[in-house]
Amino acid sequence: MMTDHGSYGESSEVSWPLDSTTVYATLVRPVGPGPFPAVVMVAGSGPTDRDWNSPLLPGANGSARLIAEAFARVGVASLRYDKRAAGPHAGENMPLLIGKLSMQSHLDELTSAVRTLADQTFVRDDQIIALANSEGTLHALNYQRHSPAIPFAGLVLIGPPGRAVGAVARSQLAAQAAGIPTGDALLALYDAAIARFLAGEPIAADPALPQGVQLLLQSLESPANLPFARELWMADAASLLSHVNVPVLIIIGKKDIQVDWQADGEPLQRAAAGRANVTLLYPENANHVLKAEPQPRSELEASAAVARYNAPDAPLDAEAMAAILEWQAAHIR
Repeated sequence: MMTDHGSYGESSEVSWPLDSTTVYATLVRPVGPGPFPAVVMVAGSGPTDRDWNSPLLPGANGSARLIAEAFARVGVASLRYDKRAAGPHAGENMPLLIGKLSMQSHLDELTSAVRTLADQTFVRDDQIIALANSEGTLHALNYQRHSPAIPFAGLVLIGPPGRAVGAVARSQLAAQAAGIPTGDALLALYDAAIARFLAGEPIAADPALPQGVQLLLQSLESPANLPFARELWMADAASLLSHVNVPVLIIIGKKDIQVDWQADGEPLQRAAAGRANVTLLYPENANHVLKAEPQPRSELEASAAVARYNAPDAPLDAEAMAAILEWQAAHIR
């Protein structure tokens, strides 16, 4: 076990077996005797690692590490883990996961992470919350609705897809297609390919589709991503929220270019109607990974904005982080 002592407390590398694979994580213990409330941090989609860094993006200033350190400074322990198909150990885990990735396999990962955190002597196992980003919000909600042995005392959902994941993806493609003369025709080809995918048929992407779209479609039907890709495509946070009764804080930044604070916020607001324990917040300058985005929304260009997610000088959004810590202090002690 490798340990680092910082101004916020003690950070240790931990791991545990899960089926035939191994899960790797970072455990943060605040300064003091404890026992402490704690948070399990659940990363977003693709190869995003425990710190919310991605090999597809420049920089290593991941939001999850910064959030974990901020929590530790106010006396909250944390555990953030690599999905088995992400992070530096993905290469050793992936051959063992082909054909086994599913909503259930992600649930198993999260369950094992919660158990590992709860087993720490300095953690209050009745005061563990989830803090999840993007796709990770679906896994946190799915965990809670299964009435787990160690339920979350609350959830913080950052950038949750209020619409089905497939609808969110299509809206992003539609925005790009709007600037192309043949955009409508290309969207029709994409829709036909997705319909075949959801029906369990070969996607057979039309060669007229842009290369990036063809790569997306190929990844969906890759044996390594099934059956998970089909399950995820239909999942949304709004319907899962209705099964969760603990306090929930939902944050979608107005500078989020992957999940839309209006289009995704609206179904979440409907699902939360009449529930005093669900709070929705739309910070003015927060992006998808809770960093502060200085550019006006009207001037944001998707690829450039995403490329800045983990830049060395990209700080957490102050408004959003203050709201999270205030919510935690009010609900989790």
